[in-house]
Amino acid sequence: MIAESVWRKIKSGSDIRGVATDTAKGEEVTLTNEVIEKISLAFAEWLSKKTKLEYSSITVALGHDSRESALRIKNVIINSLRSLGISVYDCSLTSTPAMFMATSVLSCTASIEITASHHPSDRNGLKFFTADGGLSEEDIDEILEIAQTENEFSLNKEGIVRSVDLMQHYCEKLKGLIKEKINSKKNHTRPLSGLKIVVDAGNGAGGFFVKDVLTPLGANTKGSKFLNPDGKFPNHIPNPEDPNAIKSIVNAVKENGADLGIIFDTDVDRVAFVDSSGREISANKLIALASRMVLEENPGSIIVTDSVTSDYLKEFIEKFGGTQFRYKRGYHNVITMAKTINEKGENCPLAIETSGHAAFKENKFIDDGAYFACKIIAELVKLKEKNQNLEDYLKNFVNAKEKVSIRLPIKADEGNINNAGVKILNSFKNYCSNNKNLVLEQDNIEGVRVTFKFKHQKGWMLLRKSVHDPVLILYAESYIQNNLRSMFKLINPFFAKQSELDISDLKKFF
Repeated sequence: MIAESVWRKIKSGSDIRGVATDTAKGEEVTLTNEVIEKISLAFAEWLSKKTKLEYSSITVALGHDSRESALRIKNVIINSLRSLGISVYDCSLTSTPAMFMATSVLSCTASIEITASHHPSDRNGLKFFTADGGLSEEDIDEILEIAQTENEFSLNKEGIVRSVDLMQHYCEKLKGLIKEKINSKKNHTRPLSGLKIVVDAGNGAGGFFVKDVLTPLGANTKGSKFLNPDGKFPNHIPNPEDPNAIKSIVNAVKENGADLGIIFDTDVDRVAFVDSSGREISANKLIALASRMVLEENPGSIIVTDSVTSDYLKEFIEKFGGTQFRYKRGYHNVITMAKTINEKGENCPLAIETSGHAAFKENKFIDDGAYFACKIIAELVKLKEKNQNLEDYLKNFVNAKEKVSIRLPIKADEGNINNAGVKILNSFKNYCSNNKNLVLEQDNIEGVRVTFKFKHQKGWMLLRKSVHDPVLILYAESYIQNNLRSMFKLINPFFAKQSELDISDLKKFF
């Protein structure tokens, strides 16, 4: 019997994530064959109830990133679904956004991507899609609840399995997007001729972008790195937020004199960029870039972001005629809010996180790093025709001089973690409200956000609960060099008294 603790561990917001292979730390493998089988059968039952379809009428597309555990997990899922009479499209190595596209291109009932995003090679997970988009956290709760019950399944049927080259369809869509956005009459077949673009795929699933999108359109991609899939990720973590990963793509841009550098995460739903001067475009600057681009097409519209965005980003968006809606951390949260705003009759063309998740209304609000990259590439071509570049596009954006994110594990018993987190957040709010040098942001939706008004200080800080883990995250930005330590001195007395928090990393910061 599978322990109840395993089910709690593998739930990660609107995804499933867990340990898939033996680790150097000796951690328990949570994504065993038995767990995967139960989740697969539970998903089938959930899907049948949602669509009111018999199993024999359901088709599911299945893809995976480059992790070594993917084939084992794929085989378990296929065998489980087939045993119910469900037919499966085996799409092999794919990106997560392509798997969402499968619901329309292959006319299937649902799709699954086997991935743990940017997490280490010993992790893996599942992302589920229907024609409406990714599943919600509540949907995952329902599936896991079904998985934990002793259901009677008739397992004597065999669904059909077909191999499908889904990425061919996906790449045609991306090439068509670039051609449409550039709309060049001079060279419609190779509109990227004369443009030098380097890509770092981090040995994940993103190598296709060079071979099947950029090169056929005429781009010079010499200097691109780590395009071959390798589930051990031998070169660096495939994560656009990781300093070593960013350093890798920055070096590639400088060494090759590229016009643009692109770095994807493992399953290509996140992205960051490097401009021709070797400057990183990520986090707040990435949101500024995307916002200005969509506001030119959608004047006066609303941009939904996550909670850890800077004060100057709000000013930048407003300067170009938009309104920022700062919402909760978590890509599914910002996407859901953007959809809600549109349902109310207001125009919200973009939901975007500082982590690099960007979902466009025109693309059915799926977070798609390659789609975002195509839009930026097309914009860069148009800028170069005016003798401009991305640096000019963002020249008025003010970035933080310093920033830090510190994780503070909650030390309460497992059943009391949430209550302890809420208690600490309320206490922090009271502490800040009684400090004359701190100003609480009243309309903040997630956690406690404060602005520093002390002499010689200019910055902000947010304390919030993690979306996935039993920790509080303390995030701070300063707009003055060498100012973060001074800011932290104002709040250290509070954290020093919190017996239910592990403040080891906060102490290390000093």
